[in-house]
Amino acid sequence: MTTTPSTTINTNITPFHSQLNAPLTKQKIKVLQINLGKRCNLACTHCHVEASPKRTEELSTEICEQLIEVIHRFPQIKIVDLTGGAPEMNYGFKPLVAAARQHNKQVIVRSNLTIYFVEGFNDLPEYFAANKIRIVASMPCYLADNVDKMRGAGVFDDSIQALQWLNQVGYGIDPSLILDLVYNPQLPTSEKFSLTPDQNKLEQDYKTFLQKHFNIVFNNLFTITNLPVGRTKLYLERKKLETSYLQFLELHFNPHTVENLMCRNQLSVDYLGNIYDCDFNQMMDLPAKTLNGDALTIAKLIEAGSLDLINEIQTANYCYGCTAGCGSSCSGALV
Repeated sequence: MTTTPSTTINTNITPFHSQLNAPLTKQKIKVLQINLGKRCNLACTHCHVEASPKRTEELSTEICEQLIEVIHRFPQIKIVDLTGGAPEMNYGFKPLVAAARQHNKQVIVRSNLTIYFVEGFNDLPEYFAANKIRIVASMPCYLADNVDKMRGAGVFDDSIQALQWLNQVGYGIDPSLILDLVYNPQLPTSEKFSLTPDQNKLEQDYKTFLQKHFNIVFNNLFTITNLPVGRTKLYLERKKLETSYLQFLELHFNPHTVENLMCRNQLSVDYLGNIYDCDFNQMMDLPAKTLNGDALTIAKLIEAGSLDLINEIQTANYCYGCTAGCGSSCSGALV
């Protein structure tokens, strides 16, 4: 009898919810994270969204209008976090920025940097600055070979030019123009796994190198663990490393990270308007649910007049990735 990878994992890994002393509960929603679609000019090897230039899925006019209504109606939302794919390439990006800025909400764009050199998107650095958008940019290493290996040939050079461009319009210099970088570790080639490095020390290494070699400045570095989701999951399965990687993450489970998990106060919305507790659950099709077990959509939240309909967060074994070591989130280490 053939055993599927997921069954194998379940028999070798302590279920994540068993590590917790109590159910993982939702707090008051403050962050609306929107995945606008899977269109992207890159196809990075570690992408949990599995975005690429060949993907066409994106936000519809109807869902965009619903999201704008939510932004207008609920002052409890403090942050509108736009992701993708390359969020800038997908329908609804600028209308959502306009709605959020109209209500003085912080807007975050998770940018791959190289999009600025694609025809039709050359205005983005100036547009971001004019709207005081916080940029969280993928920069998985400060060495060219490592970046190009993960993200494609020439991506490092384009990223350096993009960061210099952002500095020229004030990012990393003007206190109101925040530029953050994201470190992802290389995908493992053997069972010699490691946790992400100390975030503060690595940030200093990045700042020293980029300033010295390229005269680039930025605000913060976020270290993010590769979760076995999307292309990372497929890669680990091909290398027959998924089970051992999850065991490694479980071994380094840190209960002190749980209180600060990003899923506690955010809603993750896909391009179809479905609601999830986090972006990883979204990619694994594990929807957020009400006390009655009903899956949620943006339309249902509008109808109910509340964003706080979720009591218990849906978890899976890949949650060990967010709780191993110092923890991992869209804003980097948790402790």
